[in-house]
Amino acid sequence: MRRLTGSVLFAAIAVALAGCGEHEQVVVYKQGQYQGKPDTKPWDNESFAGDRTQWEATIKARNQSQNEYRRING
Repeated sequence: MRRLTGSVLFAAIAVALAGCGEHEQVVVYKQGQYQGKPDTKPWDNESFAGDRTQWEATIKARNQSQNEYRRING
């Protein structure tokens, strides 16, 4: 019993000390340079295969189907 209590106490102390080991997190910015993930163009995917005009036509058609005036009166 005494050995079990000692190991539980030792484990608790080890966990408590592990929580104190947090390192300071500092971001170093480089002036004038974007360091994030580079974005791709919306038409650069499998559906459009880089065809910007097809992508624009699809967007225009989708927008027209969301136009309530045209949908009701058309």
